[in-house]
Amino acid sequence: MPPRHLRDPADDWVQLPGGRRVWGLAGAAGLLAWWPDDDAVLLQLRAAWGHHGGTWGLPGGARRFGESAFDGALREAAEEASVPRDAIETIFDHVLDLDVWTYTTIVARATRRFEPIIGDAESDALRWVPIDEMDALELHPSFAAAWPGLLATLRERTA
Repeated sequence: MPPRHLRDPADDWVQLPGGRRVWGLAGAAGLLAWWPDDDAVLLQLRAAWGHHGGTWGLPGGARRFGESAFDGALREAAEEASVPRDAIETIFDHVLDLDVWTYTTIVARATRRFEPIIGDAESDALRWVPIDEMDALELHPSFAAAWPGLLATLRERTA
């Protein structure tokens, strides 16, 4: 992690009641990009050195102060996975609200196929994962908890 003076002011841990720590003083956001032609989602293998390293999750991270969840999710996805903003069409968003901190998942359709490219040290791999293969992966614990509901809503909204 870069020294504090080189990080964005919102890049820091938030201590939740009960002791759990989460990243992002202004909350966090991630992008769940879905490619309908292959019924696949873009996942990031988190770098081994990171929080829950070695698990699969969404490109995302801390929002900046004053930044919308949508802008934060797309900025993070561009930084981490080279997701082109013009290839994303929002379907819905989901907010996990923990009173003192929020995580917003932007669920979007990829309007054209693109190849993700690792853009920083936070990823060990990126790939489009067919939805029927998700159970074979070790998912980031928070993403694993949210995935069934996100998938159900995706299916409802795109039926």
